[in-house]
Amino acid sequence: MKTEETRFDLANRIFFRLYQCANMLHKTGSRALEQEGLSTQQWAVLGALSRPSVQGGMSLGDLARYLMVSRQNLSGLISRMERDGHLAVMPDDRDRRSRLVTISASGRQVWEHDAQPKIRAYYESLLGEFSVSDMTHTLHYLLKMLDGMERTDAAQLGNGAPADGEAP
Repeated sequence: MKTEETRFDLANRIFFRLYQCANMLHKTGSRALEQEGLSTQQWAVLGALSRPSVQGGMSLGDLARYLMVSRQNLSGLISRMERDGHLAVMPDDRDRRSRLVTISASGRQVWEHDAQPKIRAYYESLLGEFSVSDMTHTLHYLLKMLDGMERTDAAQLGNGAPADGEAP
């Protein structure tokens, strides 16, 4: 019984710290890129779309799945980023019902030349005292937690709960 209570207490502390980290990431990450007019959400979108494997763009649904957000939440963000000239949205030639989101030339300029140096400095300010081993272990455990969350999400969906952003 004591072991169960200890595990619960530690789990509670881990998830509370994770919650705090997520909030601080949003606050301090957005502050790090405020001169470029980028939030952490926009940073994530530009990072996802700047990968060589998606040079032709991504469907809104694929981008939402990759970022693990709902299409509804992503739609407003994409519209604002398109309005600001960072993204282009066009019909997908393979599926006219789907829209492809790509990083625009000006979005790529902002990402590669303006944001990247600041992101590097931000990472160094947070992880400067971490060894490569510390970073590797942290990544390992975060991926392990994410895997558990994805299994839980799939199990919840299997029990009739709607996916985020989907109708029941």
